Amino acid sequence: MLWLVQGPPSFLWLKNMASVSSRSKKMAAARPILGRVLPGSSILFLCDMQEKFRHNIAYFPQIVSVAARMLRVARLLELPVLLTEQYPQGLGPTVPELGAEGLQPLTKTCFSMVPALQQELDSRPQLRSVLLCGIEAQACILNTTLDLLDRGLQVHVVVDACSSRSQVDRLVALARMRQSGAFLSTSEGLILQLVGDAAHPQFKEIQKLIKEPAPDSGLLGLFQGQNPLLH
Repeated sequence: MLWLVQGPPSFLWLKNMASVSSRSKKMAAARPILGRVLPGSSILFLCDMQEKFRHNIAYFPQIVSVAARMLRVARLLELPVLLTEQYPQGLGPTVPELGAEGLQPLTKTCFSMVPALQQELDSRPQLRSVLLCGIEAQACILNTTLDLLDRGLQVHVVVDACSSRSQVDRLVALARMRQSGAFLSTSEGLILQLVGDAAHPQFKEIQKLIKEPAPDSGLLGLFQGQNPLLH
């Protein structure tokens, strides 16, 4: 070893190196989580978009339309997709316009998707990011988000694909999820992150899906002005 020739390192040198190492660790710990979304470590969750909610959820057709867009992109990019239904005996099946044919819905009564999807989550050690669509924001979406964050996963709430019966509940739920560490994202923002490059072999097909902007789902009214809940 070099110090056998030159002599052992001084105490001061060792102390300085320990200080540098400590600062580096603190800087790494303080570095913000960027929330990058990559196809190989992401999954799409579709929560409880069922018939009985059709006439009660604000902007239901628009929410389902955006969720359907996310599902089509997930299929093009070969992202895994998981679908749940809340007590389908009473609330009915998933609405057909979601386009979820071929997906086997997992039924639940819990106000979170995670217990029903526990086995699926455990079988995907590479999973880092969950893209979350559905209803209701203050119930199953919020609780799913908290459960996923508790597992150490990053959650991207697709704000134009989530709603509630009450717009107040929707607004406060979005703020609550953001406070807890979830990312609030639009469908198009997430889609472009997943594609990453116009040279992607599926980009032209995806471009057709996002050529028209996502339908208005009342978000402008929630986000406009100096809204203290979203600061």
